[in-house]
Amino acid sequence: MAAYNDGYPVFKGLQKPLEFMGIRGRFLTLAAAAIGVSFVGFIVFSIALGKLAGFVAMLVMAAVGLVTIYVKQRGGLHNKKRDRGIFIYHNLFKR
Repeated sequence: MAAYNDGYPVFKGLQKPLEFMGIRGRFLTLAAAAIGVSFVGFIVFSIALGKLAGFVAMLVMAAVGLVTIYVKQRGGLHNKKRDRGIFIYHNLFKR
């Protein structure tokens, strides 16, 4: 809170992009979901097949999720599908 506006401290926000353990921005929620799914997978597989199978399934699910995130992250935080061309929308405001 270095900047002041009329005597009150003003928070200017993050100066660097949000990153945690190499995972950036919007991919943090995907990483949390991947870890959560792997935990649920551990519970399901440990009930059905045993604790060793549950542990292996948890490791595989977490690894696949995190590798997928790292691959998607290489495309950038704002990687979106951009359509090229002209689109004509008919009857948007029909009376």
